[in-house]
Amino acid sequence: MLGLMQDWPLLCHRVIDHAAIQHGRREIVSRSVEGPLHRTTYAEARQRALKVAQRLEREGIRLGDRVATLAWNTWRHFETWYGITGLGAVYHTVNPRLFPEQIAYIINHAEDRLLFLDLTFIPLMEKLQPQLPTIRRYVVLTDAAHMPETSLRNAVPYEDWISEVDGDFRWVPLDENAAAGMCYTSGTTGNPKGVVYSHRSNVLHSMMAVAPDAFDLSVRDTIMPVVPFFHANGWSIVFSAPMAGARLVLPGPKLDGVSVYELLEGERVTMTAGVPTVWLTLLSHMEANGLKLSTLRRVLIGGSACPRAMIEKFEEQYGVQVAHAWGMTEMNPIGSICAVKPDYAAADRETLFDVKAKQGSAPFTVEMKIVDDDGKELPWDGKTFGRLMVRGACVARAYFKGEGGDILDKDGFFDTGDVATIDPYGAMQITDRSKDVIKSGGEWISSIDLENLAVGHPKVAEAAVIGVKHPKWGERPLLVVVLKKDQSATKDEILGFMQGKIAKWWVPDDVVFVDEIPHTATGKIQKTTLREQFKNYTFPSVAAAG
Repeated sequence: MLGLMQDWPLLCHRVIDHAAIQHGRREIVSRSVEGPLHRTTYAEARQRALKVAQRLEREGIRLGDRVATLAWNTWRHFETWYGITGLGAVYHTVNPRLFPEQIAYIINHAEDRLLFLDLTFIPLMEKLQPQLPTIRRYVVLTDAAHMPETSLRNAVPYEDWISEVDGDFRWVPLDENAAAGMCYTSGTTGNPKGVVYSHRSNVLHSMMAVAPDAFDLSVRDTIMPVVPFFHANGWSIVFSAPMAGARLVLPGPKLDGVSVYELLEGERVTMTAGVPTVWLTLLSHMEANGLKLSTLRRVLIGGSACPRAMIEKFEEQYGVQVAHAWGMTEMNPIGSICAVKPDYAAADRETLFDVKAKQGSAPFTVEMKIVDDDGKELPWDGKTFGRLMVRGACVARAYFKGEGGDILDKDGFFDTGDVATIDPYGAMQITDRSKDVIKSGGEWISSIDLENLAVGHPKVAEAAVIGVKHPKWGERPLLVVVLKKDQSATKDEILGFMQGKIAKWWVPDDVVFVDEIPHTATGKIQKTTLREQFKNYTFPSVAAAG
């Protein structure tokens, strides 16, 4: 027997339809690439998205065709997502922070037919254009007044391009399992791999994201996604904000601490989201200038582990609640969010911040387990390390064009590549990437725990830990430190700060001070580069003994 409910497919365009009908006057505020702030509404964005779909159809774009975007978070970029998906085509967000050869690879691999791009990226694409035979037209996200001379094929300013149609268009009927978007992994090993999101996964993920123990979004909020749309599906905020009717503030290309603070305060933002490196620059700017946050109540931090010291600073100095999250491109991308459960109601300060430093519990639609190297499931005791496996409604079952082969285990779980613990209350904590964990004397040391502890030192701006070869122990941790501006410190000072806070044998064997730590295209510490940089490094104790 089947239920007798209506068949109402979960489609992306239903989100912008809902926003336009129920929250049509809610603002979308953007810092434009040209400079000034731009203001529009959900109702206007929907009408312009219809024009995008109509104009793409005239361009010959059809069901399943891939359309690339190389753009910052602005109202025009927002409109393109809905126009592309409303036609039944597939948005493909290209990360400009990838190496040029990787950008060319993923555009060709996706077989993108048209590229929307911001003014910022015209020089890059002019150089890459000869390598991109599938791109038939470049639409520059600007108006005629700001359109530069360019050699890009069939280039046209966006405003002129959509002005050629009237928006009298009906969204194309689709199956909810149809492809809606694509995002490629950052490709730290081998070529980047394409993850293909469906309309269904985008909508389900966004419904999960707006919940109180996730983004906690409502029509009363103003949200500013500092995380770029091209980073892991933009953390679904393109869909979750209009779904909730939240006012949307888009920071454009200016993600420095001064510019971010200006928008947070000027637009009275209540919730924001981004990676730890962004918040380091914001906090540094506020500390240097004695600034406060008058309306911000919640910040979502993900992309890499958030140092406990950062959580403490946001909450205790600025009164801003931190939601520590974890996810992957392959998960749409949210996999867990730390919402403190009632079990910790009576916890003291130290215990509470220990919990907040975890990546948190899996929301509905995500299942987790941790396993050993033989695939045996491990206990949720908060101590046992294991490979983190996930499955769910918004988890990839394969990569585009079958790259990487079969990526699921016999029970349908995806290996995240992370090593984690899960406590009895279901709170998960990433202890390392499986390739980054330090194996010393047959035991594991978490580089992430050491990094987060080191960043707690008042003179440390950023820290990274890698395993370096050791003749007796196999590997020992090397701590790489960037000091805050105008600060000085010694190795003994840093290690002395760490003593007593971790097991004695976890304490790094040495500290190296550097001006800068390399990062990946998604803002994570680039351990592969550090390991290459220090591959011939010898610990002082080993050199002395030798």
